This record gives sequence, structure tokens and C-alpha cells, in this order.
Amino acid sequence: MSDTGTTPMGTTRLARRTGPADPVKTLMHSHRELCERAVDPLEIAAGLEAHGVTDRAAARFRHRDVFSLAEELYARVPRAAEGGTDATGTTTPHPARATDPRAGWALRTLLPGAVCAVALVALRYAGGIDAAGGMILLAIGAAGTVALTVALRRGPLRVEGHTARVSRLWVCWLLAYVLYGDGLLHAGTGGGPHGAAPPAEAAAALVALAFAVAPAAWCAHLLSVQARRGLTGSRGLAEFASRTRPVLLGLFALYAVALTALAVSAELLLGGGPGTGAGHPVATVALGCLLFLARLLTVHGFPKAAATGLVTACAVEASALLLATAGRVPGFETVSAPVRALADAGGAGAVPALACGAAALGLLIHAAVSLSRASAHT
Repeated sequence: MSDTGTTPMGTTRLARRTGPADPVKTLMHSHRELCERAVDPLEIAAGLEAHGVTDRAAARFRHRDVFSLAEELYARVPRAAEGGTDATGTTTPHPARATDPRAGWALRTLLPGAVCAVALVALRYAGGIDAAGGMILLAIGAAGTVALTVALRRGPLRVEGHTARVSRLWVCWLLAYVLYGDGLLHAGTGGGPHGAAPPAEAAAALVALAFAVAPAAWCAHLLSVQARRGLTGSRGLAEFASRTRPVLLGLFALYAVALTALAVSAELLLGGGPGTGAGHPVATVALGCLLFLARLLTVHGFPKAAATGLVTACAVEASALLLATAGRVPGFETVSAPVRALADAGGAGAVPALACGAAALGLLIHAAVSLSRASAHT
């Protein structure tokens, strides 16, 4: 009688825990696919955060934070990573994740800079950079673009799918401005017609940006490594954000310093005068930082924010060219006064420096918020 008429207290609690009133069970069914595909609780925690589950919301599921909740979900849901069963009942192991050897992508990131350097050495023996003209620089840019495409197919700067396709147009505009923007702006402000920036200055900017792919990839790699460690050691989303944000800002500063050294060195070696045209190191650093932040945001799942930053810089540069051109029309001389004042104060390179610098600052603020979330690192 006692066996059938009474229920032990532990069994009663278990029934309450696993019954329909179990809030974790409800959450488990809502995110079953996420839990089945996760290889550790950290991925579940990041996925829950992406769906709006915060540490405060985790309290409704009887847990102190999202990480603790993710651990229970990971323990209760069978995962596809542990293997499946085919039609014959045979268990098949889950395929291992493809990994790219670190040395492979590290060498590929040096490819764009190496291609540009070889092309410039060939130009030196062919009679000098200035004698080559803009068409040769255009060929160098095309070769560097091909090498850049190869370099970004693997490694920490790789983008899944075609999310970066829209941004490529704006990147092409920014690089084209390096070649032709200085001359067009100089002509628009009354300095006379120039088809392109001085070849030595444009070459310095292109070479610096090409070699900057390597430190950009390493900084992106270190960010991923440190973020993964932060996920392992953190016990809450706020704690993870407080650990990740200083790492992000520090790595960005490290990249900016490396890019500055490359820009100054390239300008000195290639003979461009400091503070002139598109070869100005400030303009090169601003553009490089903008491209790095845009790529980093795209890699971590924020392509719209990256595209917004790129479009903003392109719009400012295009507006400067339009205002400078409109200023040559009789009666509209005052329209180009702001652009002319900026060019007189800092040279033609001040326009891309301002455009790209302001856009990069906006992306940096956005990255400090977005990339400090756990969901950005899965």
C-alpha cells in the first residue's frame, strides 16, 4: 500500500521539474536546434543572448545567469555533435570542424603586400614610378586586389557567404579615391587639371594598406582567441563584456600603431613628400582603420553596420568633390569654400582623413558595444 499510495518527496520534485510547468523545458523546446548543434555550453549561452535572453531573464528560469542556464540546456538536450543514427541504425560520428592551419593564412595575408612590393621594384627598374603614370598604378591596384581576395578566403578575416558583397563597391570607391581623388579635388579647387594623385604618393598608400592586411588578420585572430577565453572564464554577460571591450580597444590601437608605421615607412621609402596628397599618412591610417573595423564587424555578423560606415565615408568624399566642382561655376564660388579651406589647411589628404576618420570612429563605438557581446563570437 505504501508503495502505491505515497510518492517520495524527491520524485514529486522531479515531476515538478520535468513537467509542463518546467520553464527550462519550454526554453529547451524553443531553442532545441541551437542546443543540438552546440559543441559546448558557451555556444548555447551566446545563442540565447542573441535571442534576447539576458542574465536578468535567466532568473525566470531559476538560474543566476545565462551561462548557468546554458549549462543545464547543454546537459539535457542530446547534441548532433555526439553522432547520429542512419537508416540502418548505425551511429555515425559528427564531422569534425574544418580548421585552417595558422601558418597557411598567415602567409596568405602577406601576399597583397608582396605583390605590390614586387610590382614597385619592377617599376623602379623600368624607369621610376613617376614615369610609369596612373595606368601602371591601376595595374598594381588590380594585382593587389586579386592578391587580397586570395588572402581573405581563409583565416580570421574570412566572411561566410556573400554578406560582404555590398560593401565591396564602397571599398572600391575608397581605393579609387586614393588614386584619383587628390587630383580631382585639386582641379576642382582651382589648382589645375590632374588626372590622378602623384604616383609615388598613391603607391605609398596602396603599399601600406596592402601590408596592413597581415596585422589586421593577427589582431582579428587574437580577438577571437581572447573572446573565447573570456567566454570560458566569465560567469555572466556583463562580466564577459567587461573583459572583451578592453581587449578589442587594445588590439585596435595595436593595429593603428602598426598601420601608422607602415604608412610612414612607405611614404619615406617611395619618396612622397610628407603631408601631401593621398599619400599623407593620416589619410592612409584613417582609411586602413575604417577598412579593418568594417571587415571585423562583417566577420562577426554585423555587415549592415560595416556598410553604413563605408557609405558614410564615400558620401563625404563624393560631396567634397561635388562641392569643389560646383565652386568653379560662376556665382557658386562660395559653395566650395569649406572644402577649399580644409584643403588649404591640411592638403588634399585632409578630406579622406576626415571622411574615413569620422566613419572609423563611428564604427569603433559600434564595435565596442556589438563585439563585447557573447553572441558575436560564435
